Amino acid sequence: MAPRIKRHERIIALIREHGFMPVEKLARQLDVTPQTVRRDISQLCEERLLRRYHGGAALGEALETEDFLLQKNKLQTERAHIADVIASQIPDRATLFMSIGTNIEAVAKALVKKRNGLSVVTNNIHVASILSSRNDYTVMITSGVVRPVDGGITGLATVDFINQFKVDYAVLSASGIEEDGSLFDFDYKEVSVMQAMMNNARTRYLAADAAKFGRPALVRMGDITEFDAIFTDVQLHENLAKKLHDAGVSCFFADRSHDEEDA
Repeated sequence: MAPRIKRHERIIALIREHGFMPVEKLARQLDVTPQTVRRDISQLCEERLLRRYHGGAALGEALETEDFLLQKNKLQTERAHIADVIASQIPDRATLFMSIGTNIEAVAKALVKKRNGLSVVTNNIHVASILSSRNDYTVMITSGVVRPVDGGITGLATVDFINQFKVDYAVLSASGIEEDGSLFDFDYKEVSVMQAMMNNARTRYLAADAAKFGRPALVRMGDITEFDAIFTDVQLHENLAKKLHDAGVSCFFADRSHDEEDA
């Protein structure tokens, strides 16, 4: 196999593993110059395998859809447990924002089984589809541009739509959570939507499965202490747990013991 092709495969593998990779880090990993990496990224972007961002690259449209479907099928049981705990904290007839992501879709599935009379504003067409199965729910979907990979709706029109509401709960997720509690996503337009949801909700809930911790992403969304409660399936690092405790943020852990007993 030609060195260039092998290098392209390695670049894709590294970006698939990390979500986003800076040019300089790729160059060190591959033992080539940054200029070589930039040329490789340009070629892979032309094939829609990568998407260029300032200073690095993430997966492109052709691979993003494949990865989204793989991620959606991965850790489904754990996400279902997290979703059940979140649903238990939301009362009947509450009003909610619900954002994009596999965790949020799992919450939608839990809510339709447990809660009555909800009113939901969402920028996720999959969430809207799940919730609309209940005739006692009011489901409003935002305006904006639909993202093919995950059914997310983003853009200035989406933010304007969100800003018209004040709801009881915002149920959100993040693509990556760093050790200091910083929250990140890959799409700055989606970050703007989630920040608008946070600003217009009385209570903010963050769904965070184990795969999100330590996963790098590009665009800063905020800090974990900006939420009222965190719902996860993994024990947090001591420093992060202390930060949440000091900020008065509740942390709920999904119980996987029943699965372990059945295994």
